Amino acid sequence: MADPRTHRLRRWTSAVTVAAVLLAVLLVPPLAQLDEQAVDLSRKLLPPSWGHPFGTDDLGRDLLLRCVYGLRVSLLVGLVAALVATVIGTAVGAAAGALGGWADRALMRLVDTFSSVPHLLLGIFVVALFRPGVWPVIASVAVTHWLSTARIVRSEVLSLRTRPFVDAAVSGGASRWRVAVRHLLPAVLPQAGLAAVLMVPHAMWHESALSFLGLGLPSHQASLGNLVQSARSSLLAGSWWPTLFPGLLLIVPTLAIAGLAGVWRDRLNPRRRSELML
Repeated sequence: MADPRTHRLRRWTSAVTVAAVLLAVLLVPPLAQLDEQAVDLSRKLLPPSWGHPFGTDDLGRDLLLRCVYGLRVSLLVGLVAALVATVIGTAVGAAAGALGGWADRALMRLVDTFSSVPHLLLGIFVVALFRPGVWPVIASVAVTHWLSTARIVRSEVLSLRTRPFVDAAVSGGASRWRVAVRHLLPAVLPQAGLAAVLMVPHAMWHESALSFLGLGLPSHQASLGNLVQSARSSLLAGSWWPTLFPGLLLIVPTLAIAGLAGVWRDRLNPRRRSELML
């Protein structure tokens, strides 16, 4: 039997963690008034201390400040890519479910075609078409992550098409376009929003993987993937902090976002929530 107090604790822990992350990425850079690219070789690879809570990297740069800047970039990529992918997936899924027939089959074959290619491989191909930067990475993640949203929205639309209120609208002379825009699309927006929230952690990990491979953001620009990639040599030399703290700032926020998404999912599906409480 699941303890309700455990669910409340997870919910509040996730909410506090996400709030702390947002405050850090919004307030630390303007308040610190420091250059995260400033090099000081006399402070190279200093361990964590009061002056440098996360230590310094192999060029003497403050690791806490670079982690915050990197987290800000990774969050930007995750949020924008998730939003774009959700818009694409919602449009494709709603069109397929509402139109049906040959349009449904054609759009689903398009989804199957994209699904047949591994996400990371397709993302590498998209990034390779442009110069390294934030927007090519966002485009890469968005292009490869709209497929699940399209399937979810299509299944929801197909379920809603059998509801009495849709039959009443059609009997009243409403066109397919009007039924889709006025009745079907608003009904699937909560599910699409949940898919977008769940996609943010996945997009952050995808960006970090591309940057770790040297195919994402430029190496001089702080992102969590770049920080972990640049810390490999330091880890082999026995300096663990340049790898540990960027990794934690990637893992902890994504788990917190996933926890909040789980709360949203339980609210959308009360039956599942009651089953968990049995």
